[in-house]
Amino acid sequence: MPKLSWPVLPPWLRWSAAPAEAPPLQRRNFINVQIDGIGVGLASAAAPFLPVFLVRLGASNLQVGLLTSMPAVTGLLLAFAVGRFLQRQRNVVPWYGRVRVFSIMAYTLTGLVTLVVPSEHAVLVVLAIWAAATLPQTMVAISFTVVMNGVAGENGRYELMSRRWSVLGITTAVTVLLIGQVLARVSFPANYQLVFILLSAGGLISLYFSSNLVLPDQESPPLTSRQPMLDQLRSAIQNVRQQPAFIAFTTRRFVFLSGIALAAPIFPLYLVREAHANEAAIGLISTAQTFTLVIGYWLWAGVSRSRGSRLVLLSATLGLSIYPALVATTLQVEVIVLLAAFSGIFQAGLDLVFFDELMKTVPPDQTALFVSIAQSLQYMSAIAAPLIGTLLADYIGLGGALLASAALRALAFLMFVRSGGVGGSSSHNAALVV
Repeated sequence: MPKLSWPVLPPWLRWSAAPAEAPPLQRRNFINVQIDGIGVGLASAAAPFLPVFLVRLGASNLQVGLLTSMPAVTGLLLAFAVGRFLQRQRNVVPWYGRVRVFSIMAYTLTGLVTLVVPSEHAVLVVLAIWAAATLPQTMVAISFTVVMNGVAGENGRYELMSRRWSVLGITTAVTVLLIGQVLARVSFPANYQLVFILLSAGGLISLYFSSNLVLPDQESPPLTSRQPMLDQLRSAIQNVRQQPAFIAFTTRRFVFLSGIALAAPIFPLYLVREAHANEAAIGLISTAQTFTLVIGYWLWAGVSRSRGSRLVLLSATLGLSIYPALVATTLQVEVIVLLAAFSGIFQAGLDLVFFDELMKTVPPDQTALFVSIAQSLQYMSAIAAPLIGTLLADYIGLGGALLASAALRALAFLMFVRSGGVGGSSSHNAALVV
C-alpha cells in the first residue's frame, strides 16, 4: 500500500510559512507564531468595540479615557520590575503563553458582566476587569519582543514579523467586518455578550500554539534579587550607559512615538467633529488602513533585503510625518480614506524597522531588561502625549493639533537622518543586514 503524504505546496505558499532556508525547528516555530497570530487576531477584533460597549453602558468620557490610559500607567509603573522578573527566567516562552491568555480572557469576563452585575455598577466592574488585565498586558508587551526575537534569530526579524503581522491583520480585518454585522443584528446587551465571549476563544488558540514554541534556555547574568529596587534601578541605568546605540535609538524612537501618541485622540475627534464622518465612513477608513498595512509588511520586508533597513526607516518616518499634516488640510471623507491607506503602507514599515533596530541595540544576555526599559519610555509617551494633544486642540484646534503631531514626527525623522545610521550598531550585531 503506497504511503500517504501531504501534497507539495506551491513555492509562494511554502515561502509564506517560513523562509525556505530555515532549519526544521525554526520553521515549526515560524508556523506556530503565525497560527498564534490568528488567535490573537480573533481576540483583537473585539478591541475596537470595547469603548463602544462602555458608552452603551452609560460611561462618561473620563471613564472611556481610563480604558485607554490604564495599560500605559501600569506599564510605566511595572515594566522595569516585570523586565527584571523575566530576565531571571531561563525560558520566557511559558510566561508569554500564560499571560497572553489571561489578558485575552478579560473579554470573557467583560461579556459576563451584564449577566451578573446590576446595570448601575456595570461600568465600574468593566473598568476593574481591565485594570486587573493591565498587569498581564505589560508582561505580554515585554515577553512578546523577547520571544519573537528568539524565534527570528539575528537576521530573520523582518521575515517573521511581516508574516505574523500580515496574518494577524487579515484575521482582525475580516473578523471586525463580521462582528460589526452581528452587533448590528442582535439586540443589546446580548450582542456584546456573544461577541466578547466567542472572540476570547482566540486566547485558547494563542495559548496552544505559543506553548509549542521551542527556544533554548538562556544563561542570564546573575541578578541579586535581594537588592532594594532602587539599587537594582541604579544598576540597570549603569548597564544602559554602556550601550550608547541603545540610548541613541530609543531617544529618537521616543520622540517619534510621542508624535504618534499626540494624535491618537485627535484623529477620531477630527473625523467626527470636523469631517462629520459617520460610523460607516470611520469603518471604511479603518479597513483601508488595515489592508494596506498587510501589503506594507510584504513590501518593506523585500525593500529591506534589497536596499537595507535604513531606507525602510527613513521612508516610514517621513511618510508618517506627512500623514497628519495632509489629513489636517481636508474635510473630505473620501480623501481621508485614501490618506489612511497611504499611512498603512508606512506604518507597516515602521512596525518592522522599529522592532528590528531595537533588538540590534539590545545586549543578547539582557534582552528582557532592556526591552522593559524601552517599553517604559513608550508608556511615558502614551500617557503624556495624548493629554498634550487634547490640550493643544483646545487652543489651536483639532487641525492645529494634527499639524503639531506632524511637526514632532518630522523632528524625529530629521534626528534619524542626522544619525548617519539606523539605530547604531551593537557589539553583538554590528551589521545592519536583515
